[in-house]
Parts: sequence; C-alpha cells; structure tokens
Amino acid sequence: MIETETIAPVHSAESVERIAAASKVVAETLDLVEQHIAPGVTTRELDAIAEEYILSKGGRPAFKGYVVDRKEFPYTLCISIDEEVVHGMPGSRALKEGQIVSVDCGVELDGYFGDSARTIAVGHVVPEKQRLLDVTREALMLGIEAAVEGNKVYDIAKAIQTHVEKNGFSIVRELVGHGIGRNLHEEPPVPNFVPGLLHRSRYPNMKLKNGMALAIEPMVNMGLFHVHTASDGWTVYTADGKPSAHFEHTIVIDGANPRILTTTQASA
Repeated sequence: MIETETIAPVHSAESVERIAAASKVVAETLDLVEQHIAPGVTTRELDAIAEEYILSKGGRPAFKGYVVDRKEFPYTLCISIDEEVVHGMPGSRALKEGQIVSVDCGVELDGYFGDSARTIAVGHVVPEKQRLLDVTREALMLGIEAAVEGNKVYDIAKAIQTHVEKNGFSIVRELVGHGIGRNLHEEPPVPNFVPGLLHRSRYPNMKLKNGMALAIEPMVNMGLFHVHTASDGWTVYTADGKPSAHFEHTIVIDGANPRILTTTQASA
C-alpha cells in the first residue's frame, strides 16, 4: 500500500473571513448562553436559547444532525457537566450550584464553519474546580501561542500537555482538535499531547502554514486521562468520575500572531 501525505486546507483571505463570520456567531452564542447559566436552569433551556440565536443570525447549528457511526446528534449544543468530558446531550437536567458545565457550539454560516467551547462555573465552585478551569484555559492560550507559521502540530500539543501536566492534571487522549473551514472537521488532527512513536501516523506532525484554520481544544481531567462513552453513544465521561474541563477556539495561522476567530473582542 502506498502511503499518501496528509494535506490540510490552506484558506484564501476571503475564505478566512467567511470562517471568521461563522466563528463570531459561535462566540456570540456562547456569550449569550453563559449569561443564562445559573442553578435551576435546564440544559434543554440553554440549547433552545442557542438555537434561536444562531437561526436569527442566518446560521445553522453545526452539531444538530451531525452523524457519527450512523448515530445522529439531535441538539444544537453539547453540554457536559462535571465528570462529563464532551458531547453531553441537553435535556431536563437542571444545573446545580458548584457544578462546572462545558458548553460546545458549532455554526455553519454561508458554507463555512466555526467551533468553540468553554467551561463555566455554576455559582461558587470549590477551589480545585476553579483551578481546573484556569489551567485548561491557560493551556488553550499557550497552544494558540504555538500555532505560528513554521511551527508544527506537535508544538501546539507540547505547549498544552506541558502546562496541564505540570499542574497535576491530565490530558484526554481519545479526543483531539481538528482543522476547520468548509467542513466542521478537516485535516489536520490537532492532539493536545505529543503522541508516542506508535501513534504518530495517526496524528501527523504537520508543518503549520499561513491560512490554515484549526480548532484547538484541550480536554483536561482532574484525575486520570481515561474516559468512557455513555450508553447514549455520545456523552464521554471520565473513568474515575472526577471533573473535566474543555476550552476551544477556532484560530487561523497568520505569521507569528495566530488570529483567534471565535471571539467577540474587536482586538482579536
């Protein structure tokens, strides 16, 4: 069998602006949802708020109807609480004081995609949960700082993994970031850890080029990195039952200054 080199899309300036437009709707949606996170609010209510806003902006919820292994995700948001890592399904559960809730949102707008996530404290949380949130957010930003032209995918991975592990937390291995653009998931995969030698073919250490768009998304566990998938076929949760945090931005490689697209800040 002849192995072919993995090729990641390099987007034109026009395409980058289209990704940025979709990403801005994602950021606005997450800002709106975060304003409504409080004890007693159900995850289904948060999902409805997000869907209504995305549709009002002419977008389409990117996760709703997404199919993996012939299973279709039926909601706008992935909402994961405490020990749930990612892909939690909205429903009748009401948020409780002291929980942490990860909200992941994707939007398609005019044929281009944006994707972002953040983990939010419900009221007051214990110090170790807050430290988990802080370290995960910091790891994301360090990974983004490494996403510069001429670096490689593993430079992002190393920056994230080093910060997480020196703070006593662990990085999930089964789920990674990804390229993004005309599709929600494109090449290259972006691991949050430097793969061992036997797994490097699965995660090519691709050189980063201007115009590449990436969704960088560390998923950090308070305990061990091992995870399982629930019987619903979607929700991923920590094997040891300890909390997990998830932060994600869509960015574009732009010389030495990566551009964060999933933000509402004018300076980004």
